[in-house]
Amino acid sequence: MNTQEIRRKYLDFFAASQHTVIPRANLVPQDDATTLFTGSGMQPLLPYLLGAEHPAGSRLVNSQTCLRAEDIEEVGDNRHTTFFEMLGNWSLGDYFKPEQLPWFFEFLVDVVGLDPERLYVTAFIGDTTYDIPRDTEAAEIWQQLFASKDIEAKVADIGSEADGAKRGIQTGERIFYYDGSKNWWTRAGNIASMPEGEPGGPDSEVFYEFVDIEHDETFGQHCHPNCDCGRFLEIGNSVFMQYVKTADGFAELPKRNVDFGGGLERIAAASMDNPDVFSISLLKPIITGLEEISGKKYTEATTAMRVIADHLRASVFLALDGVAPSNKEQGYVMRRLMRRAIRFAFDLEIDNDLISRTVPLIITAYEADFSELAERKQQIIELMMNEERVFRQTLRKGIREFDKLATTALNGELIFKLYDTYGFPPELSTEEAKQRGVKLSPNWSAEFETSLEEQRQRSRTATKGQFKGGLGGEDEMHKQYHTATHLMYRALREVLGDHVVQKGSNITDERLRFDFTHPEKLTDDERQRIEEIVNQRIEMDLNVTWEELPTDQALGQGAYGAFGDTYGDKVKVYSMQDEDGEKYSFEICGGPHVDRTSELAKGGKRFKITKEESSSAGVRRIKAVLS
Repeated sequence: MNTQEIRRKYLDFFAASQHTVIPRANLVPQDDATTLFTGSGMQPLLPYLLGAEHPAGSRLVNSQTCLRAEDIEEVGDNRHTTFFEMLGNWSLGDYFKPEQLPWFFEFLVDVVGLDPERLYVTAFIGDTTYDIPRDTEAAEIWQQLFASKDIEAKVADIGSEADGAKRGIQTGERIFYYDGSKNWWTRAGNIASMPEGEPGGPDSEVFYEFVDIEHDETFGQHCHPNCDCGRFLEIGNSVFMQYVKTADGFAELPKRNVDFGGGLERIAAASMDNPDVFSISLLKPIITGLEEISGKKYTEATTAMRVIADHLRASVFLALDGVAPSNKEQGYVMRRLMRRAIRFAFDLEIDNDLISRTVPLIITAYEADFSELAERKQQIIELMMNEERVFRQTLRKGIREFDKLATTALNGELIFKLYDTYGFPPELSTEEAKQRGVKLSPNWSAEFETSLEEQRQRSRTATKGQFKGGLGGEDEMHKQYHTATHLMYRALREVLGDHVVQKGSNITDERLRFDFTHPEKLTDDERQRIEEIVNQRIEMDLNVTWEELPTDQALGQGAYGAFGDTYGDKVKVYSMQDEDGEKYSFEICGGPHVDRTSELAKGGKRFKITKEESSSAGVRRIKAVLS
């Protein structure tokens, strides 16, 4: 069973258990200012896990495309990727542990065909400080499931990851209790940091054992399921959201939810009993293509090929979801991914046409299940090819800068400057130094790493909180700006034309930001007309309402959406209409809104565009305030 089949089988399996298959969310969250990317399958569903009613019901399933930019430096080993798919199923106040754990076990063993002897599981050990009991229910269910396959599964207390490295696994042990650092879910990170009103609960993870991998003691004296040596690979996690933090400790939630996430690529690797996720059917064709283009074997250039395959795959889906390379936010991450891939292509002596020869391979692997890729294939390729052309010119500039900086000697600090400012690969700098007889510092590598770490620390400080998932703002100003965005979108189409399509938005309680398709800078007259229209509609005190409609009906009636978004069978549509019922704005959206547009004018506030600029080729960006 290849990876594509596993994805389809998973959706079919849970659909047969009365789950509604919902579409994936865009990689760029449209209504969440706290994060740059959708980093988990749960993230788009947080409002529903926290109590909102989902239009598709209480049992949901999908495969969510995800991107975690913080893992970029980890790519190159056999299991880390920045882009991945998360198989997910959810119970919103419906079923719980007795249904969830047997379903996932059945899917892994009876559908995918994994050997149950290779499976190990974890559960929450409990917390005496907050009087939360150990999850004996999950452990007992797992014992019964393993017994159904004639496997005795002993239960063991581990505690922390460090405790696991000291203790290891004893004969017959298969179910392990870990503390809250490993088997408790909360948005706050851990139990102690949870604020009052924050939900959370124990979780239970499933690991696959690659028996041919020997334990590496640099990761601890002994191996255990949560060891990072590579022998054990986490393939799924069932979160049981059943508690809420109170002033006195914890209380049970009125409705208990299940949030499951399983890595598609990891499950596929386990099904092949191969720890290298780059061997699966979604990534192997890219590796094979790179071998053909470069004339090198994967075994000779493993790291370079893994980086290129992962980064270009991520960039393809970013482009699909409306992102273009730039120097800001999502565009900056896409640019960094692409340029890092091109840099590693130098290792393979691929000097030209990397994009045109590899991106079609990526699209071919996915287009049967993501039809939008086939529809936008040429647009994606052209966008990425342009970035490749620009960066290769940048590299040539880097060579010229090398000549200026490295006249007689070259140290790690200069090598980092060439790399960071001009994208010049450090290995290319050292090669140039040797060829030209430039003295190379014997400690250049350590000096380079020092400069790189300093840059990482600066980056972490600058982007603190940007990669953490969570709900967007729900306060009054956030609602006002969200509503103002709808009014401005309609005004833009009135003033500029119907070619204007939303490409992204970011809303805080201080301002709104909106990206849209338009070929040129707005004139002063156009800006003024847009402001006037929005303020007129605010003064008209339009009534803001919403309704759920079949998607085809909503789109057929002219509802606006965001470029790159895909929708399920039903959508939530917001309308802003006058006393006669005439609709001014009619837009698909799930974010928070005010009840009447006059609320935007509280305190004498008026809508004002503060900045209008280019975001990327053919895309403009507006920032506006209510003041």
